[in-house]
Amino acid sequence: MRVAVLLLLGLALLEAEGRCFFNRTQEYCVCYRLSQDNAGSIIQCLAASVVEFQGGELERYVDFPIRDLDPSTIDMLGTLEIRKIIFGDLLVPEVLLARVLRFFSYTRVQEMAFESCSFLGRSSWGEMAGQNLPILSLHFHNVTSAPLTGREQDFSELGSWLGTLQELSVTSSHVTSLPCGIGRVFRALRSLDMAQNSLGDGSLMPAFCKGAFPQLQVLSLQENNLTSYHGVCRSVQLLHELQHLDLSQNKLVASPSSSCQWPASLRIFNLSNTGLDELLTPLPPGLEVLDLSSNRLRAVDISLRSLKTLLLSRNLLLAAPPIRNYPVLRSLHLDDNLIAEWPWDEVKLLGNLQEVSAAGNPYNCTCAGAGALQALAATGCLRQGWPQHYACHSPPHYQGTLVRDVPASVLQCNRAVVLAPVCTALGLLCVAGAGWLAMARRRRVASPSAAQPQGLHGQELGEKACRSPMCS
Repeated sequence: MRVAVLLLLGLALLEAEGRCFFNRTQEYCVCYRLSQDNAGSIIQCLAASVVEFQGGELERYVDFPIRDLDPSTIDMLGTLEIRKIIFGDLLVPEVLLARVLRFFSYTRVQEMAFESCSFLGRSSWGEMAGQNLPILSLHFHNVTSAPLTGREQDFSELGSWLGTLQELSVTSSHVTSLPCGIGRVFRALRSLDMAQNSLGDGSLMPAFCKGAFPQLQVLSLQENNLTSYHGVCRSVQLLHELQHLDLSQNKLVASPSSSCQWPASLRIFNLSNTGLDELLTPLPPGLEVLDLSSNRLRAVDISLRSLKTLLLSRNLLLAAPPIRNYPVLRSLHLDDNLIAEWPWDEVKLLGNLQEVSAAGNPYNCTCAGAGALQALAATGCLRQGWPQHYACHSPPHYQGTLVRDVPASVLQCNRAVVLAPVCTALGLLCVAGAGWLAMARRRRVASPSAAQPQGLHGQELGEKACRSPMCS
Protein backbone atom coordinates (compact mmCIF):
# COMPACT_ATOMS: atom_id res chain seq x y z
CA MET A 1 0.00 0.00 0.00
CA ARG A 2 2.87 2.34 0.79
CA VAL A 3 4.26 1.89 -2.73
CA ALA A 4 0.82 2.58 -4.21
CA VAL A 5 0.43 5.83 -2.30
CA LEU A 6 3.92 6.93 -3.27
CA LEU A 7 3.21 6.23 -6.92
CA LEU A 8 -0.05 8.13 -6.72
CA LEU A 9 1.57 11.13 -5.03
CA GLY A 10 4.51 11.03 -7.41
CA LEU A 11 2.14 11.25 -10.36
CA ALA A 12 0.07 13.96 -8.63
CA LEU A 13 -3.15 12.37 -9.83
CA LEU A 14 -6.48 14.07 -10.15
CA GLU A 15 -9.21 15.15 -7.80
CA ALA A 16 -12.22 13.89 -9.73
CA GLU A 17 -13.81 10.55 -8.98
CA GLY A 18 -12.33 7.56 -10.78
CA ARG A 19 -10.80 4.15 -10.44
CA CYS A 20 -8.43 1.65 -12.09
CA PHE A 21 -9.28 -1.40 -14.18
CA PHE A 22 -6.74 -4.20 -14.56
CA ASN A 23 -6.69 -6.70 -17.43
CA ARG A 24 -4.65 -9.54 -15.99
CA THR A 25 -4.31 -11.37 -19.33
CA GLN A 26 -2.73 -8.39 -21.06
CA GLU A 27 -1.06 -7.06 -17.89
CA TYR A 28 -2.61 -3.69 -18.76
CA CYS A 29 -4.12 -1.29 -16.22
CA VAL A 30 -6.19 1.84 -17.02
CA CYS A 31 -6.92 4.49 -14.41
CA TYR A 32 -9.58 7.17 -14.96
CA ARG A 33 -9.39 10.47 -13.05
CA LEU A 34 -7.89 9.13 -9.84
CA SER A 35 -7.70 11.11 -6.64
CA GLN A 36 -6.07 10.68 -3.25
CA ASP A 37 -9.44 9.58 -1.91
CA ASN A 38 -9.59 6.48 -4.12
CA ALA A 39 -5.89 5.68 -4.14
CA GLY A 40 -6.62 2.13 -3.09
CA SER A 41 -7.71 1.13 -6.62
CA ILE A 42 -4.20 1.71 -7.94
CA ILE A 43 -2.89 -1.27 -5.96
CA GLN A 44 -4.11 -3.67 -8.66
CA CYS A 45 -1.91 -1.81 -11.19
CA LEU A 46 1.26 -2.76 -9.38
CA ALA A 47 1.26 -6.15 -11.13
CA ALA A 48 0.77 -4.58 -14.60
CA SER A 49 3.50 -4.01 -17.15
CA VAL A 50 1.58 -1.12 -18.80
CA VAL A 51 -0.34 1.55 -16.86
CA GLU A 52 -2.45 4.24 -18.51
CA PHE A 53 -3.74 7.37 -16.77
CA GLN A 54 -6.62 9.14 -18.52
CA GLY A 55 -8.25 12.52 -18.06
CA GLY A 56 -8.05 15.64 -15.91
CA GLU A 57 -6.04 18.69 -14.98
CA LEU A 58 -2.88 18.82 -12.87
CA GLU A 59 -2.61 22.57 -12.38
CA ARG A 60 -3.64 22.48 -8.73
CA TYR A 61 -0.67 20.22 -7.98
CA VAL A 62 1.90 22.57 -9.47
CA ASP A 63 3.44 23.21 -6.04
CA PHE A 64 3.24 19.58 -4.92
CA PRO A 65 6.62 18.63 -3.40
CA ILE A 66 8.45 15.48 -4.40
CA ARG A 67 11.23 15.12 -1.92
CA ASP A 68 14.21 12.84 -1.97
CA LEU A 69 13.10 9.34 -1.04
CA ASP A 70 14.65 7.20 1.64
CA PRO A 71 16.62 4.08 0.59
CA SER A 72 13.88 1.61 1.56
CA THR A 73 11.31 3.44 -0.60
CA ILE A 74 13.72 3.55 -3.51
CA ASP A 75 14.22 -0.21 -3.18
CA MET A 76 10.45 -0.78 -3.28
CA LEU A 77 10.04 1.38 -6.37
CA GLY A 78 12.73 -0.68 -8.07
CA THR A 79 10.64 -3.84 -7.60
CA LEU A 80 7.64 -2.55 -9.60
CA GLU A 81 6.87 -4.48 -12.81
CA ILE A 82 5.68 -1.40 -14.70
CA ARG A 83 7.62 -0.92 -17.94
CA LYS A 84 5.40 1.55 -19.83
CA ILE A 85 3.29 4.49 -18.66
CA ILE A 86 0.78 6.37 -20.83
CA PHE A 87 -0.67 9.78 -19.98
CA GLY A 88 -3.76 10.73 -21.98
CA ASP A 89 -5.96 13.83 -22.20
CA LEU A 90 -4.16 15.77 -19.47
CA LEU A 91 -3.21 19.38 -18.76
CA VAL A 92 0.33 19.11 -17.40
CA PRO A 93 2.28 22.02 -15.88
CA GLU A 94 5.83 21.60 -17.17
CA VAL A 95 7.28 22.30 -13.74
CA LEU A 96 5.35 19.32 -12.40
CA LEU A 97 6.57 17.17 -15.28
CA ALA A 98 10.16 17.81 -14.22
CA ARG A 99 9.41 16.51 -10.74
CA VAL A 100 7.55 13.46 -12.02
CA LEU A 101 10.45 12.49 -14.27
CA ARG A 102 12.78 12.63 -11.30
CA PHE A 103 10.41 10.31 -9.43
CA PHE A 104 10.57 7.80 -12.29
CA SER A 105 14.34 7.71 -12.11
CA TYR A 106 13.87 5.27 -9.23
CA THR A 107 11.70 2.85 -11.24
CA ARG A 108 12.34 0.48 -14.14
CA VAL A 109 9.97 2.21 -16.56
CA GLN A 110 11.46 2.01 -20.08
CA GLU A 111 8.77 3.70 -22.18
CA MET A 112 6.64 6.80 -21.60
CA ALA A 113 3.92 8.23 -23.86
CA PHE A 114 1.86 11.43 -23.78
CA GLU A 115 -1.27 11.46 -25.94
CA SER A 116 -3.52 14.51 -26.43
CA CYS A 117 -1.83 16.38 -23.61
CA SER A 118 -1.13 20.09 -23.16
CA PHE A 119 2.05 21.22 -21.40
CA LEU A 120 1.62 24.53 -19.61
CA GLY A 121 4.33 27.14 -19.00
CA ARG A 122 8.06 26.50 -18.87
CA SER A 123 10.14 24.82 -16.23
CA SER A 124 13.70 25.04 -15.07
CA TRP A 125 15.19 21.61 -15.59
CA GLY A 126 18.21 22.24 -13.39
CA GLU A 127 17.06 19.57 -10.91
CA MET A 128 17.45 16.97 -13.67
CA ALA A 129 21.04 17.94 -14.47
CA GLY A 130 23.17 14.81 -14.27
CA GLN A 131 20.10 12.65 -13.52
CA ASN A 132 19.85 9.32 -15.31
CA LEU A 133 16.51 7.79 -16.30
CA PRO A 134 15.75 4.22 -17.36
CA ILE A 135 13.35 5.53 -20.06
CA LEU A 136 14.64 4.55 -23.52
CA SER A 137 11.52 5.33 -25.58
CA LEU A 138 9.57 8.60 -25.43
CA HIS A 139 6.41 9.37 -27.44
CA PHE A 140 4.36 12.55 -27.86
CA HIS A 141 1.19 12.50 -29.99
CA ASN A 142 -1.15 15.45 -30.49
CA VAL A 143 0.47 17.53 -27.77
CA THR A 144 0.91 21.29 -27.39
CA SER A 145 3.74 23.06 -25.62
CA ALA A 146 5.97 26.12 -25.75
CA PRO A 147 7.98 26.35 -29.01
CA LEU A 148 11.22 24.37 -29.13
CA THR A 149 13.21 27.34 -30.47
CA GLY A 150 15.37 28.89 -27.77
CA ARG A 151 15.16 25.91 -25.44
CA GLU A 152 18.60 24.46 -26.08
CA GLN A 153 19.61 25.10 -22.44
CA ASP A 154 16.63 23.11 -21.14
CA PHE A 155 17.59 20.13 -23.27
CA SER A 156 21.22 20.47 -22.24
CA GLU A 157 20.25 20.06 -18.58
CA LEU A 158 18.49 16.84 -19.55
CA GLY A 159 21.54 15.71 -21.50
CA SER A 160 22.58 12.83 -19.25
CA TRP A 161 19.19 11.18 -19.87
CA LEU A 162 18.44 12.31 -23.44
CA GLY A 163 21.94 11.25 -24.41
CA THR A 164 20.92 7.61 -23.82
CA LEU A 165 17.40 7.81 -25.28
CA GLN A 166 17.01 5.43 -28.23
CA GLU A 167 13.55 6.17 -29.64
CA LEU A 168 11.69 9.48 -29.89
CA SER A 169 8.43 10.33 -31.66
CA VAL A 170 6.68 13.69 -31.81
CA THR A 171 3.66 13.29 -34.10
CA SER A 172 0.66 15.45 -34.98
CA SER A 173 1.97 18.24 -32.75
CA HIS A 174 2.36 21.20 -35.18
CA VAL A 175 6.17 21.21 -34.92
CA THR A 176 7.63 23.72 -37.38
CA SER A 177 11.34 23.51 -36.53
CA LEU A 178 13.89 21.44 -34.69
CA PRO A 179 16.90 23.52 -33.58
CA CYS A 180 20.37 22.20 -34.28
CA GLY A 181 21.47 22.30 -30.63
CA ILE A 182 18.63 20.01 -29.58
CA GLY A 183 19.64 17.35 -32.10
CA ARG A 184 23.17 17.29 -30.70
CA VAL A 185 21.84 16.23 -27.27
CA PHE A 186 20.40 12.98 -28.67
CA ARG A 187 23.72 11.19 -29.03
CA ALA A 188 22.35 7.62 -28.93
CA LEU A 189 18.98 8.10 -30.68
CA ARG A 190 18.26 5.36 -33.23
CA SER A 191 14.72 6.25 -34.33
CA LEU A 192 13.07 9.67 -34.81
CA ASP A 193 9.43 9.97 -35.90
CA MET A 194 8.30 13.50 -36.82
CA ALA A 195 5.25 12.48 -38.87
CA GLN A 196 2.22 14.71 -39.37
CA ASN A 197 3.82 17.98 -38.35
CA SER A 198 4.53 21.26 -40.16
CA LEU A 199 8.21 20.89 -41.07
CA GLY A 200 9.10 22.70 -44.28
CA ASP A 201 12.06 22.55 -46.66
CA GLY A 202 13.90 25.33 -44.84
CA SER A 203 13.63 23.66 -41.41
CA LEU A 204 15.45 20.43 -42.25
CA MET A 205 18.99 21.69 -42.83
CA PRO A 206 19.27 23.25 -39.33
CA ALA A 207 17.62 20.22 -37.73
CA PHE A 208 20.17 17.77 -39.14
CA CYS A 209 23.24 19.94 -38.76
CA LYS A 210 26.74 18.64 -38.11
CA GLY A 211 26.81 16.62 -34.89
CA ALA A 212 23.03 16.22 -34.62
CA PHE A 213 21.62 12.71 -34.22
CA PRO A 214 24.94 10.96 -34.95
CA GLN A 215 23.49 7.43 -34.51
CA LEU A 216 20.14 7.94 -36.22
CA GLN A 217 19.05 4.96 -38.32
CA VAL A 218 15.28 5.45 -38.83
CA LEU A 219 13.74 8.81 -39.75
CA SER A 220 10.08 9.44 -40.53
CA LEU A 221 9.09 12.79 -42.05
CA GLN A 222 5.73 11.51 -43.27
CA GLU A 223 3.01 14.07 -44.01
CA ASN A 224 4.83 17.33 -43.41
CA ASN A 225 5.16 20.37 -45.70
CA LEU A 226 8.14 19.13 -47.72
CA THR A 227 8.28 19.79 -51.46
CA SER A 228 11.94 19.72 -52.57
CA TYR A 229 13.24 16.20 -53.25
CA HIS A 230 16.82 17.40 -53.64
CA GLY A 231 16.45 19.71 -50.65
CA VAL A 232 15.63 16.75 -48.42
CA CYS A 233 18.54 14.86 -49.93
CA ARG A 234 20.99 17.62 -49.06
CA SER A 235 19.50 18.01 -45.56
CA VAL A 236 20.12 14.39 -44.51
CA GLN A 237 23.57 13.99 -46.07
CA LEU A 238 25.23 14.23 -42.63
CA LEU A 239 23.17 11.35 -41.21
CA HIS A 240 25.82 8.76 -42.01
CA GLU A 241 24.03 5.90 -40.19
CA LEU A 242 20.61 6.48 -41.77
CA GLN A 243 19.06 3.25 -43.06
CA HIS A 244 15.31 3.95 -43.29
CA LEU A 245 13.79 7.21 -44.57
CA ASP A 246 10.04 7.82 -44.88
CA LEU A 247 8.99 10.82 -47.00
CA SER A 248 5.48 9.56 -47.79
CA GLN A 249 2.52 11.95 -48.06
CA ASN A 250 4.65 14.95 -48.95
CA LYS A 251 4.22 16.57 -52.37
CA LEU A 252 7.71 16.25 -53.78
CA VAL A 253 9.13 17.78 -56.95
CA ALA A 254 12.62 17.90 -58.42
CA SER A 255 14.64 21.07 -57.97
CA PRO A 256 15.86 22.41 -61.36
CA SER A 257 19.56 21.90 -62.03
CA SER A 258 20.05 20.27 -58.64
CA SER A 259 21.84 17.13 -57.63
CA CYS A 260 22.79 15.48 -54.37
CA GLN A 261 24.03 12.25 -52.92
CA TRP A 262 21.97 10.27 -50.43
CA PRO A 263 23.70 8.61 -47.46
CA ALA A 264 25.35 5.41 -48.64
CA SER A 265 23.83 3.57 -45.66
CA LEU A 266 20.22 4.10 -46.84
CA ARG A 267 18.42 0.78 -47.43
CA ILE A 268 14.67 1.51 -47.08
CA PHE A 269 13.10 4.46 -48.91
CA ASN A 270 9.39 5.34 -48.76
CA LEU A 271 8.18 7.72 -51.50
CA SER A 272 4.56 6.57 -51.49
CA ASN A 273 1.79 9.10 -52.07
CA THR A 274 4.17 11.93 -52.94
CA GLY A 275 2.46 13.04 -56.16
CA LEU A 276 5.12 11.62 -58.50
CA ASP A 277 4.25 11.37 -62.19
CA GLU A 278 7.84 10.48 -63.01
CA LEU A 279 10.60 8.93 -60.99
CA LEU A 280 12.90 11.43 -59.32
CA THR A 281 16.64 10.85 -59.38
CA PRO A 282 19.09 10.12 -58.01
CA LEU A 283 17.94 7.22 -55.88
CA PRO A 284 20.13 5.77 -53.13
CA PRO A 285 22.20 3.11 -54.94
CA GLY A 286 22.17 0.54 -52.13
CA LEU A 287 18.39 0.38 -51.67
CA GLU A 288 16.83 -2.92 -50.67
CA VAL A 289 13.22 -1.70 -50.25
CA LEU A 290 11.63 1.01 -52.41
CA ASP A 291 8.01 2.09 -51.92
CA LEU A 292 6.56 4.09 -54.83
CA SER A 293 2.93 3.14 -54.31
CA SER A 294 -0.02 5.56 -54.61
CA ASN A 295 1.58 7.87 -57.17
CA ARG A 296 0.90 8.63 -60.85
CA LEU A 297 3.79 6.75 -62.43
CA ARG A 298 3.24 5.40 -65.95
CA ALA A 299 6.57 3.62 -66.27
CA VAL A 300 9.47 2.64 -64.02
CA ASP A 301 12.73 1.91 -65.78
CA ILE A 302 15.58 2.05 -63.30
CA SER A 303 18.33 -0.35 -62.33
CA LEU A 304 18.91 -1.15 -58.66
CA ARG A 305 21.15 -4.16 -58.24
CA SER A 306 20.51 -4.61 -54.50
CA LEU A 307 16.73 -4.12 -54.53
CA LYS A 308 14.75 -6.91 -52.84
CA THR A 309 11.28 -5.34 -52.48
CA LEU A 310 9.58 -3.01 -54.98
CA LEU A 311 6.15 -1.55 -54.15
CA LEU A 312 4.32 0.00 -57.12
CA SER A 313 0.65 -0.54 -56.29
CA ARG A 314 -1.93 2.15 -57.14
CA ASN A 315 -0.11 3.83 -60.01
CA LEU A 316 -0.84 4.16 -63.74
CA LEU A 317 1.61 1.55 -65.00
CA LEU A 318 0.81 -0.02 -68.36
CA ALA A 319 3.38 -2.79 -67.94
CA ALA A 320 5.48 -4.43 -65.25
CA PRO A 321 8.97 -2.94 -64.81
CA PRO A 322 11.85 -4.81 -66.49
CA ILE A 323 12.68 -7.56 -64.02
CA ARG A 324 16.21 -7.95 -65.40
CA ASN A 325 17.06 -4.61 -63.77
CA TYR A 326 16.60 -6.14 -60.30
CA PRO A 327 18.61 -9.38 -60.16
CA VAL A 328 17.93 -10.11 -56.45
CA LEU A 329 14.30 -8.94 -56.33
CA ARG A 330 12.16 -11.07 -54.01
CA SER A 331 8.88 -9.16 -53.66
CA LEU A 332 6.99 -7.16 -56.31
CA HIS A 333 3.65 -5.37 -55.73
CA LEU A 334 1.71 -4.07 -58.75
CA ASP A 335 -1.90 -4.03 -57.55
CA ASP A 336 -4.41 -1.58 -59.04
CA ASN A 337 -2.49 -0.39 -62.08
CA LEU A 338 -3.40 -0.50 -65.79
CA ILE A 339 -1.46 -3.64 -66.69
CA ALA A 340 -3.26 -5.68 -69.35
CA GLU A 341 -0.81 -8.55 -69.94
CA TRP A 342 2.34 -10.13 -68.55
CA PRO A 343 4.73 -10.92 -71.42
CA TRP A 344 5.98 -14.50 -71.42
CA ASP A 345 9.60 -13.38 -71.46
CA GLU A 346 9.04 -11.41 -68.23
CA VAL A 347 7.34 -14.39 -66.57
CA LYS A 348 10.43 -16.49 -67.27
CA LEU A 349 12.54 -13.93 -65.39
CA LEU A 350 10.35 -14.11 -62.28
CA GLY A 351 11.83 -17.38 -61.11
CA ASN A 352 13.72 -15.79 -58.21
CA LEU A 353 10.69 -13.93 -56.88
CA GLN A 354 9.03 -15.24 -53.73
CA GLU A 355 6.01 -12.92 -53.75
CA VAL A 356 4.14 -11.15 -56.56
CA SER A 357 0.95 -9.16 -56.04
CA ALA A 358 -0.82 -7.81 -59.12
CA ALA A 359 -4.55 -7.86 -58.34
CA GLY A 360 -7.03 -5.29 -59.61
CA ASN A 361 -5.52 -4.77 -63.08
CA PRO A 362 -7.64 -4.75 -66.30
CA TYR A 363 -6.31 -8.01 -67.72
CA ASN A 364 -6.62 -8.93 -71.39
CA CYS A 365 -7.46 -12.62 -71.23
CA THR A 366 -6.16 -13.77 -74.57
CA CYS A 367 -4.52 -17.16 -74.51
CA ALA A 368 -1.14 -15.49 -74.10
CA GLY A 369 -2.32 -13.05 -71.43
CA ALA A 370 -4.22 -15.54 -69.30
CA GLY A 371 -1.62 -18.23 -69.87
CA ALA A 372 1.21 -16.03 -68.56
CA LEU A 373 -0.67 -15.24 -65.35
CA GLN A 374 -1.66 -18.86 -64.84
CA ALA A 375 1.95 -19.89 -65.31
CA LEU A 376 2.97 -17.26 -62.75
CA ALA A 377 0.38 -18.58 -60.30
CA ALA A 378 1.68 -22.10 -60.81
CA THR A 379 5.04 -21.03 -59.38
CA GLY A 380 3.34 -20.27 -56.05
CA CYS A 381 4.45 -16.64 -55.83
CA LEU A 382 1.00 -15.14 -56.59
CA ARG A 383 -0.34 -15.11 -53.06
CA GLN A 384 -2.48 -12.25 -51.83
CA GLY A 385 -5.62 -11.77 -53.94
CA TRP A 386 -5.23 -14.81 -56.23
CA PRO A 387 -7.53 -15.91 -57.80
CA GLN A 388 -10.52 -13.87 -56.60
CA HIS A 389 -9.10 -10.41 -57.41
CA TYR A 390 -7.65 -11.29 -60.82
CA ALA A 391 -10.49 -10.77 -63.32
CA CYS A 392 -10.61 -10.35 -67.10
CA HIS A 393 -11.40 -6.95 -68.57
CA SER A 394 -11.24 -8.07 -72.19
CA PRO A 395 -12.07 -9.61 -74.65
CA PRO A 396 -15.82 -9.01 -74.18
CA HIS A 397 -16.79 -12.69 -73.92
CA TYR A 398 -14.43 -13.15 -70.95
CA GLN A 399 -15.15 -9.85 -69.19
CA GLY A 400 -15.66 -10.48 -65.46
CA THR A 401 -14.32 -14.03 -65.67
CA LEU A 402 -11.55 -14.95 -63.26
CA VAL A 403 -8.21 -15.27 -65.03
CA ARG A 404 -7.82 -18.67 -63.44
CA ASP A 405 -10.93 -19.95 -65.26
CA VAL A 406 -9.92 -18.91 -68.78
CA PRO A 407 -9.02 -21.96 -70.95
CA ALA A 408 -5.34 -21.43 -71.57
CA SER A 409 -3.77 -24.86 -71.93
CA VAL A 410 -0.79 -25.38 -74.21
CA LEU A 411 -2.94 -27.32 -76.68
CA GLN A 412 -5.53 -24.54 -76.91
CA CYS A 413 -3.26 -21.49 -76.90
CA ASN A 414 -0.02 -22.46 -78.59
CA ARG A 415 -0.71 -24.61 -81.63
CA ALA A 416 2.90 -24.31 -82.76
CA VAL A 417 4.02 -26.19 -79.65
CA VAL A 418 1.72 -29.09 -80.57
CA LEU A 419 2.15 -29.02 -84.37
CA ALA A 420 5.93 -28.89 -84.36
CA PRO A 421 6.46 -32.52 -83.21
CA VAL A 422 3.63 -33.72 -85.50
CA CYS A 423 5.21 -32.06 -88.54
CA THR A 424 8.59 -33.45 -87.55
CA ALA A 425 7.15 -36.95 -87.43
CA LEU A 426 5.46 -36.50 -90.81
CA GLY A 427 8.69 -35.17 -92.27
CA LEU A 428 10.51 -38.29 -91.10
CA LEU A 429 7.71 -40.34 -92.62
CA CYS A 430 8.25 -38.54 -95.95
CA VAL A 431 11.93 -39.43 -95.85
CA ALA A 432 11.10 -43.04 -95.00
CA GLY A 433 8.52 -43.18 -97.80
CA ALA A 434 11.01 -41.81 -100.33
CA GLY A 435 13.54 -44.41 -99.27
CA TRP A 436 10.96 -47.15 -99.61
CA LEU A 437 10.05 -45.84 -103.07
CA ALA A 438 13.68 -45.97 -104.19
CA MET A 439 14.03 -49.52 -102.94
CA ALA A 440 10.80 -50.50 -104.70
CA ARG A 441 12.03 -49.10 -108.00
CA ARG A 442 15.21 -51.11 -107.77
CA ARG A 443 13.17 -54.22 -107.12
CA ARG A 444 10.92 -53.41 -110.09
CA VAL A 445 13.92 -53.43 -112.38
CA ALA A 446 14.72 -56.89 -111.16
CA SER A 447 11.10 -58.13 -111.10
CA PRO A 448 8.59 -55.66 -112.67
CA SER A 449 5.43 -57.71 -112.21
CA ALA A 450 5.98 -58.34 -108.50
CA ALA A 451 7.28 -54.91 -107.50
CA GLN A 452 4.81 -52.60 -109.24
CA PRO A 453 1.97 -52.72 -106.63
CA GLN A 454 4.37 -52.21 -103.78
CA GLY A 455 6.15 -49.36 -105.57
CA LEU A 456 2.92 -47.57 -106.29
CA HIS A 457 1.77 -48.04 -102.74
CA GLY A 458 5.04 -46.60 -101.39
CA GLN A 459 4.87 -43.65 -103.76
CA GLU A 460 1.30 -42.81 -102.74
CA LEU A 461 2.18 -43.10 -99.05
CA GLY A 462 5.16 -40.75 -99.36
CA GLU A 463 3.26 -38.19 -101.41
CA LYS A 464 0.29 -38.19 -98.99
CA ALA A 465 2.56 -37.70 -96.00
CA CYS A 466 4.40 -34.77 -97.58
CA ARG A 467 1.15 -33.08 -98.66
CA SER A 468 -0.24 -32.96 -95.07
CA PRO A 469 -1.82 -29.51 -94.42
CA MET A 470 -0.46 -29.60 -90.86
CA CYS A 471 3.09 -29.20 -92.22
CA SER A 472 2.36 -26.29 -94.52
